[in-house]
Amino acid sequence: MPSFSSRLVAALRSPLLPFWLVVALLPFGRSAELGTALCLFGTVMLFLRFPHALSQHEGARCLLAILAGYVGAALVSALDSVAPGKSWETVAGLLRFAPLGIYACFALRRADRVRTLYFAVAAVVAFWVLDAWVQALTGWSLGGHAGAERLSGIFGADNLKLGPTLAVLSPFVLWAARARWGPWALWLAALILLGPVLLAGSRAAWIVYAVVVLAFAWRELGSFRRFLAFGLVAAAVLALAGALAWKTSTRFQARMERTLEVFNGSEHAVDQALTGRLDIWGTSLRMIAAHPINGVGVRGYRYAYPQFAPANDHFVTAEACGVGEGACHAHQIVLEVLTETGTIGLLFWLAALAWALRYWRRVGRESRALAFPATVALGAMLFPLNTHLAFYSAWWGLLFAWLLGLWCAALGALPEERADAA
Repeated sequence: MPSFSSRLVAALRSPLLPFWLVVALLPFGRSAELGTALCLFGTVMLFLRFPHALSQHEGARCLLAILAGYVGAALVSALDSVAPGKSWETVAGLLRFAPLGIYACFALRRADRVRTLYFAVAAVVAFWVLDAWVQALTGWSLGGHAGAERLSGIFGADNLKLGPTLAVLSPFVLWAARARWGPWALWLAALILLGPVLLAGSRAAWIVYAVVVLAFAWRELGSFRRFLAFGLVAAAVLALAGALAWKTSTRFQARMERTLEVFNGSEHAVDQALTGRLDIWGTSLRMIAAHPINGVGVRGYRYAYPQFAPANDHFVTAEACGVGEGACHAHQIVLEVLTETGTIGLLFWLAALAWALRYWRRVGRESRALAFPATVALGAMLFPLNTHLAFYSAWWGLLFAWLLGLWCAALGALPEERADAA
């Protein structure tokens, strides 16, 4: 089996580089769009050479069908948006996801290339984890000094996305550790990742990471009895890790104290524990009732928020994206879709989900096994019983589209012997 370093070098010297760059440059904001631009160029060159390429790749056609639901919901919502300029700008920006995903499907037509990309992504995430541990121990990382409340790692104290990003991309690290060194390395990698995910302070990331670890445990253990025993051991390990973090990290202690306010019983305490989410969700429900068909318009949430929020809402008076605007988004995927794109948008999303599940079930077991890390990452990212970043935002939407492209590519990749014959 090729070594980890040889896999990484192979990825950097192959057509995988543009697609890999999207993830590698995520901590640096808009720089990640460099990879998107290179994928666009590659896709244009593909169709210039092979105009009928789409007819040769079912995964690419599935990708376009799923993106049709995602973009279609936004397009319908923009027709009478409360912020038409912002909504139409967002719809136009979403179109870049199609060439990104198509490039992935054709660059990853071989199963060995998919595995090479997994290792390359795992190397990037492992580097972020190492940097985060350095920051946890010294207070400093490549992203600068840690903030007062959360570990920020390479993303920097003014861009608190370390926790969600590590949690969503953790399946690639766990898969790579398992593939390279065996089951013991999978569990060791899970423990090493646990520290930065906890200390990053994002409770949504904690839930995402729990979903990821449980998915790998279910696949690895093979029986419900073993899985139940694992759950008990994992709960004990988590309690121990939480106790250590409580004693050694003032950031984690402050975050947990706020979380535990939920048990005080009052609605105000629950809202404090959820960092104002109850106010946001209540306002979202009023927004949905007023705009049930196609919502307030994609990315129009913040502009509609003051109209439906109580007069003393603190997101309008002091916090949020700007004083007088309101909360930036609904912080929950179902509410985001309903508030911004309405019932029509939700139907588009459900149709896309049905199409994806249909494709996943139709491919063979070998293809599903190859796509397992991407499947877990997407499933954990979309897990509905959680709070979420905005799926139509430039940054989180890009990561979502990247994972979707990788998932379709992995399901459609050919085994090496079939790829050579083709």
